[in-house]
Amino acid sequence: MADQIFYKYSGKKSIAEIAEITGAVVKAEGVLEEQIENVCSIESAGKEDICFFYDKKNKEMAKSIKAKACITIESLQALVPQGVIVLTVDDPKHAFVKLVSAFYEEFKKEPKIEETAKISETAKIGENCYIGHNAVIEDDVIIGDNCVIEANAFIGRGCQIGNNCRIANNASVAYCLMGNDCYVYTGARIGQDGFGFTVVNGVHKRIPQIGRVIIGNDVEVGANTCIDRGALDDTIIGNGCRIDNLVQIAHNDKIGNYCILVAQTGIAGSCNFGDYVVCGGQTGFADHLSIGSGAQIAAQSGVMKDIEPGTIVMGTPAVPFKDFMRQSVFLQKNGKK
Repeated sequence: MADQIFYKYSGKKSIAEIAEITGAVVKAEGVLEEQIENVCSIESAGKEDICFFYDKKNKEMAKSIKAKACITIESLQALVPQGVIVLTVDDPKHAFVKLVSAFYEEFKKEPKIEETAKISETAKIGENCYIGHNAVIEDDVIIGDNCVIEANAFIGRGCQIGNNCRIANNASVAYCLMGNDCYVYTGARIGQDGFGFTVVNGVHKRIPQIGRVIIGNDVEVGANTCIDRGALDDTIIGNGCRIDNLVQIAHNDKIGNYCILVAQTGIAGSCNFGDYVVCGGQTGFADHLSIGSGAQIAAQSGVMKDIEPGTIVMGTPAVPFKDFMRQSVFLQKNGKK
């Protein structure tokens, strides 16, 4: 059960309500009025709870189900123990999101501006916004409707933030134009200088960075992630991207739509990503690379050349997945000699 201090619990729900929320088919008679107290994992679910079971690779988990009810898929329903109410869905992950959201939600900030917030007279704040304690909003900033700017957040001069955005505590946004429905997590840094220097008389001199960061709609930027503004051209993050914690996106990078960048991914400057690129944790990219749409980069890979669309690569330097496996087998065989 989620802690009710941190989340708002909506109360018990009947099997009929759960079926309506998730679009599930109930595989038993006379159970629609049965009450469910919580959504839990298989390991922790008890006699008043509901759990999810959809892992085809770990069918043995079904034996440990002790919940009152279980949401699963058609092909796995026969594995659920007798006495457990079975509901089936086509997309269990989507059903999980819907059901957890129905049982629990975060406490929402009431629209208001805290007295300690520092807001420029030339800034424009939309309707129904919350501006937290010690937040700083500089000159000519435009913030849309229904936004949450949490405590100690910084919004630099001239930035534009769309509707329904959340800038979490201690995050900073500068030199940025941001779309709607974005969430910048705590401690993220958007729009700082790119890492650009030139050597003059044996001394590293900073190169002025005069580009911006352009962020599309429905983008999430993880905690302590950094997105540098461009040197001349803009750094661009496409619609629907999901960027994990501790990711570095350098100046002039262009990330396509719906890309996933997992923790500690580092992308050097002026790279171009297509749409739906997936980068595992700790992947690294040399500068000026082109990564085709649909490419998948396995964790801890080092990418040093362009990647064709739809290619799955692994290793350092990164090679197609099958080549990596051949290399691994070769090294294992010859390493024993």
